[in-house]
Amino acid sequence: MLTLAILGFLYDQPLHGYELKARITGLTGHVRPVSDGALYPAIARLEKAGLLHRRTEPGSGAAPRQTLELTAEGRAELLRRLADPEQAEITDQIRFFTVTTFLHHLADPSRQAAVLRRRLDFLDAPSSFFYDGAGRPVTTESEPNPFRRGMLLVARASTAAERAWLTGTIAELERPGGAGSSGTPGAEAEPPPSER
Repeated sequence: MLTLAILGFLYDQPLHGYELKARITGLTGHVRPVSDGALYPAIARLEKAGLLHRRTEPGSGAAPRQTLELTAEGRAELLRRLADPEQAEITDQIRFFTVTTFLHHLADPSRQAAVLRRRLDFLDAPSSFFYDGAGRPVTTESEPNPFRRGMLLVARASTAAERAWLTGTIAELERPGGAGSSGTPGAEAEPPPSER
C-alpha cells in the first residue's frame, strides 16, 4: 500500500518528502500511520529500482531541498499495479481505497471497471466478522452480543453504500463511450505538470 501511494502521489506531481508524507498521512494515516522509518526506506528502494529519482533544489534556508519525481519506469509501474491490483488490494478496504485514489490514471474505462468489479465480486461473497460452529457467517439478526451486533450493523451499512457506488460507477464506465479519467467520454489521463 505504501509503495502504491508513493507512486500514485508522485504520478500526480513531483513532491518533497515531507509533502509526500503529508499526502499519504491524509489518505491512510487515520488508520495506518506512516512513519519516517517506513517512508524513507521505501523511497530509497523505489529509487534503487529506477522508479523514481531525486532532484536537488535550493532551499529557503541553507540546506538544499530534495524533490522526488517518478521516472518513466515508475509511471509504467503505477499503471501496471492499478490495472492488476494484488488480491489484498481488493479485499482490504484501506488498500482498495488507495487503489481507487489513483485509478483515474488508467485511461481505459473498461480496465477501471474491471478493477471495481473485482471489489464488487468480493463484497458479494458471504462474509462476517464472526462465524458459528458450522462455519457459517453470523448475521446481525442472530448476534445476541450488542457490541458485535453493532459492528455487523455498521459493516452492513458501509457495504451497502459501497456496493451502490461500485454498481453505479461500473455502469457509467461500461456505457458506450464510458467516462474516462477526466469524466469525459474516451478521455486520456492528463500528464502531470512535469510532462506538459
